[in-house]
Amino acid sequence: MSNTSGRARLAALDWLRLLLLLLMLIGIAFRFVNLDRKVFWHDEVYTSMRAAGYTRGEIDQDLFQNRILTAPDLQQYQRLKPGSNAGDTIASLVNEDPQHPPLYFLLARFWMRIFGSSLTAVRSLPTLLSLLALPLMAGLAWELFHSRLTALLAVALLAISPFDILFAQTARQYSLLTMVAIGSSYLLLRAMRLGSRAAWGLYVLSSTIGLYTHPFFGLTLLAQGSYVLLLWGWQKLRPSRTVLVVPFPASFLAAIATTLLLYSPWIYVLLTRSGRAMATTDWARIKVGLFYLIKLWLLSFTALFFDLDFGFDNPWTYVPRIILASLVGWGLTLICRRTDRRTWLFVLTTILVPFLALVLPDLLLGGKRSAVSRYLISCYPGIQLAMAYLLAAGLQSGKFLWRGITALLVTGSILSCTVSALAETWWSKDLSYFNADVIRQLNARPAPLVICDMGSDFTNTGDLISLSYGLKPEVQFLLLGAMPRLDLGDRTPVLVWRPSPQVEDLIAKRGTRLRLISAPDRLWEVEK
Repeated sequence: MSNTSGRARLAALDWLRLLLLLLMLIGIAFRFVNLDRKVFWHDEVYTSMRAAGYTRGEIDQDLFQNRILTAPDLQQYQRLKPGSNAGDTIASLVNEDPQHPPLYFLLARFWMRIFGSSLTAVRSLPTLLSLLALPLMAGLAWELFHSRLTALLAVALLAISPFDILFAQTARQYSLLTMVAIGSSYLLLRAMRLGSRAAWGLYVLSSTIGLYTHPFFGLTLLAQGSYVLLLWGWQKLRPSRTVLVVPFPASFLAAIATTLLLYSPWIYVLLTRSGRAMATTDWARIKVGLFYLIKLWLLSFTALFFDLDFGFDNPWTYVPRIILASLVGWGLTLICRRTDRRTWLFVLTTILVPFLALVLPDLLLGGKRSAVSRYLISCYPGIQLAMAYLLAAGLQSGKFLWRGITALLVTGSILSCTVSALAETWWSKDLSYFNADVIRQLNARPAPLVICDMGSDFTNTGDLISLSYGLKPEVQFLLLGAMPRLDLGDRTPVLVWRPSPQVEDLIAKRGTRLRLISAPDRLWEVEK
């Protein structure tokens, strides 16, 4: 009887592995669905602009000259600048956006040169980069748990993660950051196990790539440093033969020193351009309430598994999220109870160290850094590993309850991915979230003229180019300069996009008024 039961359990596990492989294929397919249909986010515009070799200053100077332009006129700044080279891409970042290292932008420039600058082309780069994270997650899970089922579950959860699919379709560096955060963690554990120069060299390479991808990769390095030092200190206080760690973390410190040396050119840029870097990230220091932060933390951490929104203030948005957060907590508890020090300490430091590094400044100094989901990418692999370990333990127990929980979790992820794939916009579009509605409003009118200037917060340039990708050729823009001239004649319909007080005064002096037609304060129509 026991042999029959054992064979049945093995057969069930074989079917489960096949199902997990199918989920991976589904997740890969979702990454390529409707790449060109979704709103081209403000930040994506700036990625292509800088990769193409332009600066924001020269584009503004060229566009806002009291003249009428069309959508194709705006999109020329998304194609490679004639006569430019990689040095122009780096110079654009150094002079205007120094908090962003150049690696992804240089990759995007190379990609544009080969495949062009269509939405599908520029978004296919992060999509393909996101696929590299899947085998690296398998390696990381195996290093930690030595369980094939846990590794497969971790990869499957990453593959169908609504958050990861969302940013795999975004022409920014976040899928590369996810990949290198997972890969460097895997290579660190491998280097600690093998202790060879080649293994540590690969870790240095991955860490250098990470820092040249995004400065918040530093949170991953902070977590890894905390892990190595805590593990070494604990080993000294309470020796254990089961814990594999170098006698003194000299190899790790040497690796970090080498990484920082390789990164020193951009450290110099950050030091010499610190004022510019601070100015472009002022929005993250806006003070918000604690309850707002708690809501965003819950939404961010559970978007890895479920991402349907019923409204920010609707309690039903948070009910499934609280359940998911509880499951993650349960998984962390099991890891702490059942695995060795080397494993549970790694998972905890991966999650807690980056999170606290963002939360404490928000709580002590004010700000909302920890409320930005993409800033928490360093934490996410640990959360996915905790959920994978919990599900693997439950499924191996053979209890039907865990099959149901796994089925519900997978269903929630796939449903979220499906709804997101069919939507024109999503919460990740940030400033450009309402652009899809504005595009519909403009396309519904016969040959409208849209008045716009640089705007009070100087963000109109990116969103104008964002709008241009969905507009009919008949839509025209009158882009006002520093000395605006407004000569409309009998032109109708005339609309205004995100008017500054200066534009509002010009409209009022003509004896006309503005009527809001697209909230919040995006598109207005001029009425006599």
